[in-house]
Amino acid sequence: MKYVVVREYARLTTDTIEATIDQASVSVSAFEYLCNLSALYGKSGASLLQVENRRWLRLNNHVGVIETPCGTLLEILPKTTKETGDNKTQASRDLLIKMLSVALDLPVRNSDKTNISTFRHSLLEWVMKEFTLAFDQLIKCGVRFDYKRIEDEQRFLRGQLDVTRQMRQPPGKGHIFQINHDLFLTDRPENRLLKSAIDRVCKHTQQVETWRLSHEISTLISDIPQSKCIDIDFKQWSKDRLMAHYQPILPWCELVLSQHMPLSIRGNTQGISLLFPMEKLFERYVEIKIRKQLSAIYSLKRQASSKYLCAHENDGMFRLLPDLLIQRDGQNIAVLDTKWKLIFSTDKTNKYGLNQPDFYQLFAYGHKYLNSNGPLFLIYPLIDTFSAPLPSFDFSQTQELWVIPFDLEKDMLHWPASWDFKRDITTQLNRYTP
Repeated sequence: MKYVVVREYARLTTDTIEATIDQASVSVSAFEYLCNLSALYGKSGASLLQVENRRWLRLNNHVGVIETPCGTLLEILPKTTKETGDNKTQASRDLLIKMLSVALDLPVRNSDKTNISTFRHSLLEWVMKEFTLAFDQLIKCGVRFDYKRIEDEQRFLRGQLDVTRQMRQPPGKGHIFQINHDLFLTDRPENRLLKSAIDRVCKHTQQVETWRLSHEISTLISDIPQSKCIDIDFKQWSKDRLMAHYQPILPWCELVLSQHMPLSIRGNTQGISLLFPMEKLFERYVEIKIRKQLSAIYSLKRQASSKYLCAHENDGMFRLLPDLLIQRDGQNIAVLDTKWKLIFSTDKTNKYGLNQPDFYQLFAYGHKYLNSNGPLFLIYPLIDTFSAPLPSFDFSQTQELWVIPFDLEKDMLHWPASWDFKRDITTQLNRYTP
């Protein structure tokens, strides 16, 4: 298996080149597979990569792992700095694991053995290891059995006689009984999914401990069949109180069986592929962390959709969807929008790397959701070239836009200097309250 590590917006080629975090060489079959995969994404409106010519392609802002049928494992990490190096690569991997743990609400163990800060392997290996450890804990708590109705024919009565089938017996088989009976088995949707997932881990893990434990578990549950329809079995996953000990392993099982991917590409793949749009991952992560910073008198609404850009024949047209809304007593107080992009606070000549369409977008949000009276925030990741809020951008005397950084290491938002949210958020936001 060829292992390739790159980051967002890296370039891939079939030529022989010096591998770095921003460019790498892949086989012709892997190159063609990625092109075909991009075409599948394009049909659903998503963009995975851009083909520059027949020998080069450029990745977009999806992160995660792609395993191609030819055995190439491509790990795509988030781009948080222009610098490169082994330490930066591991830091990016640790950051991605941390963000996924929070955004997907993964029950990560905090012991020394499984602490993400000490794990020095690929994202895929981390997922498989956490799933295997969670499965081991589940087995210690007990695998859930269930009754399954069996239709059978025997020379003796067992359970219930199926009168209709018995009456249709052909001549000479009157001594054979058509019966229905129940067996107390482990064959239920949850166990079938776990069996499929652990068998996949057995096949793909390269870590000794994960390989050993996964094969032990697979042997213990050898009587459980694999899932024949993953989607249907996930819909039938029971969440009642008797299955409470199954809930911690559910998100890990979804990851291993590629259920958390934005689009399904399981059809032609032979391995495990996990892809996440970094823009959405950053948005979800920031939302969860901001909720902990806000005062209890405020609420944070995600993906508001009650306003339209305009009306046409009494119907709204072009729905406006801000990432986050700060509300108090049902009133909109502030609009926040996240952007996964590196900007530069010292480059005023090039407008700090900001996009004009983003300002148009925030202006529309402020006009419709805040009646042009309230603060607007554009949130970007904190980096060395952007470590403090930019001076305000004033749309009017009653509405200003702030470009502020979010520190992914300390998990905190850097509000403008004139806004002391830790001391008194009420004073800051009340001046905008209608």
